[in-house]
Amino acid sequence: MTIKKFQGKTEAEATERAYAEFGAQTVIMNVKEIRPKGLFRYFKESTYEVTAAVEEAEPEPALPRTAVPKTPGKIDVAADEKISIERTQPLKEVFATVENAWSSSKDAQPAIERAKKTERTTDQHLEEKIESLQTLLEEKLAPQQPPKEPLTEEEPADENLKFKKMVYQILLENEVEERYANQIIDEVDNVIKGGASMDLMLSNIYQKMVLKFGQPKTIDLTGKKPKVVFFIGPTGVGKTTTIAKIASRFKLEKGRKVTLFTADTYRIAAVEQLRTYANILDTGITIIYSPQELNEKLEEAKDSDLILVDTAGFSHKNKEQLEETKELVGQVPGKYDKEVYLVLSATTKYKDLVDIADVYKENFKFKMIFTKMDETGCYGSILNMKLYTGAELSYSTYGQNVPEDIEVFNTQKIVKLLLGGK
Repeated sequence: MTIKKFQGKTEAEATERAYAEFGAQTVIMNVKEIRPKGLFRYFKESTYEVTAAVEEAEPEPALPRTAVPKTPGKIDVAADEKISIERTQPLKEVFATVENAWSSSKDAQPAIERAKKTERTTDQHLEEKIESLQTLLEEKLAPQQPPKEPLTEEEPADENLKFKKMVYQILLENEVEERYANQIIDEVDNVIKGGASMDLMLSNIYQKMVLKFGQPKTIDLTGKKPKVVFFIGPTGVGKTTTIAKIASRFKLEKGRKVTLFTADTYRIAAVEQLRTYANILDTGITIIYSPQELNEKLEEAKDSDLILVDTAGFSHKNKEQLEETKELVGQVPGKYDKEVYLVLSATTKYKDLVDIADVYKENFKFKMIFTKMDETGCYGSILNMKLYTGAELSYSTYGQNVPEDIEVFNTQKIVKLLLGGK
């Protein structure tokens, strides 16, 4: 298969270029609006990028008889619709089928998702990984010689077992905790009986993992005004930059009045870093030197829609600073809506993440934001933390650019990467 991206001023223009080069056999895999970046992006027009593919001249070898049942399987991927998936369908198309169903649901694409920047090279690698997963599974599961005798009832079950072992190994290689990988495979066993096709099983695993991640929960300003949002977490995970990205989204794109608070008076130049962002966004900034000052400062900013509070980063073993942060969060009067977001780096070892979570979940009810998504190729620890803490996922960041490098946590993309292997 040959995959190539085509750009144009409109979607039709980009699509026309794809068909002009690849011909009538062109398959349009993805259409993306590329929004301008920078301070003057609102004065520039968007362009469109079409990802197209065409099969090579040589046909793909047929799957063994054990993997091609005659009747189609079905999977319910959304509350309001069903999708039929033919078992002769290549594995790489199963992901697209399931994703389209989820994308069509009314909650699948939050507004901030549509505002994210152009896909990075991760998306190109994603296509390659899905295709490599299909090839890997077919090579591993294909018998050396075509069966000469009619299939017995036990043979499909044997093929299914090999398939599940293969997916299980892929999850472990992507650093999914062993007990959670076992849960996923066991749940599939409870739904699909022996004889199901590989693509149906893969679809079911995909759906189960998406459901385990859950629907991301972002900052909602429909409640009391103003909403006070605290960002807590270890040193160096990117809390200040994340705050600037979120502030710019609400200030520039949604026209909300945002005020920045910082209680990080320990780190050198932390206040100046946030002040620089505040000046660019033309928004207020307030320094909190002690928890007792917070109530007074909140009253001064009562006309704001959103107050974002940057707290000092510290080791989870530092009990003194933990108590100070806990006292700060507890100072918010009941007349305000209050939320706490635990900011974690996707590059942190899972054992350290567990130690951090153990400390914070005893003292705060939080949602999670994962940063530095562009600095790792293994995302199993995110699923591990979701299942270990039970906390809802929110945003993810993947670079230092403000405000571009942030998005609502993309569950379907992460599940694909977890199943893609290397």
